[in-house]
Amino acid sequence: MSMRQRPRRLRKNPAIRNLVAETHISTQGLIQPYFVTDGTKIHDEITGLDGIYRESVDSLLTTLNQDIKSGIKNIMLFGVTENKDPLAATAYNNTNPVIRAIKEIRNKFGSELFVSADVCLCAYTDTGHCGVAFNGEIDNDKSVAVLSEMALALAQAGCDCVAPSDMMDGRVGAIREKLEANSFTNTIIMAYSAKYASSYYGPFREAAKSAPGKGDRTGYQMDFRNRKEALRELKLDEQEGADIVMVKPALAYLDIIADFAANANLPVAAYNVSGEYAAVKLLAKAGLADEGKLVLENLTAIKRAGALVILTYHLRDILKQGWTNG
Repeated sequence: MSMRQRPRRLRKNPAIRNLVAETHISTQGLIQPYFVTDGTKIHDEITGLDGIYRESVDSLLTTLNQDIKSGIKNIMLFGVTENKDPLAATAYNNTNPVIRAIKEIRNKFGSELFVSADVCLCAYTDTGHCGVAFNGEIDNDKSVAVLSEMALALAQAGCDCVAPSDMMDGRVGAIREKLEANSFTNTIIMAYSAKYASSYYGPFREAAKSAPGKGDRTGYQMDFRNRKEALRELKLDEQEGADIVMVKPALAYLDIIADFAANANLPVAAYNVSGEYAAVKLLAKAGLADEGKLVLENLTAIKRAGALVILTYHLRDILKQGWTNG
């Protein structure tokens, strides 16, 4: 056969494939999530999230010391507490395990880590909802007021970045105003701009003990049938003062990530969520997939779609096993 174009020439061997690869996964753009709980000496593996733990502050510091040596530089903290009430008071007071953890992290590690923290009320309300409820309904504006107090408390503790994941209307603008009014002008807001009501969150809700007691979250999280609505949320969060915009989940929403990358004036993040992580672990445990190759394929797809930053539970394993391609 006589052919001038033979695409297989560029696939001949690993050296050539690596030379012309369009997308590379670097650990610099990855963030490892952690779950911080009340008490001491707690290090409990989470059902459905092999290798991920609920940890008290003392245990977390030990884990971070090991993870930093492995190469982890970016973290996201989520709170787990039994101190729940209708108005989510623990979200912003000094009993919040995340606030306590941030202070200890700064004391022990200084500015060595990029520390981000989730801003949501689901772990702190007695309803398990992401906002405060009155007469059985989530009150958007009252929820935003509590979320703003939470974001400020996290910034005061030493957090580099607050990440509102609640999907209340106007919360990014309110948080930005609260931070600015208190001289936290350099605190980053990583907004969950398109957070869909997804079935992929199951293991996370077990981890954070945050499943809603009644109803679901479809009244504030986005409908997975909608695409254009995500661009509306993106535009609003940019206008309100976000620094990074996020899509959650990632793998079932690669089209949304691509839309954000094409339309955003800000860096785009994506959350490789608990259900996606659990699926990889289950396939690998059953001998049906090579874990490292599957992790790399998934993260490459997310980055190829346009995400510069990826939150992923796989980061610790990636570093230990060397699962990167550049």
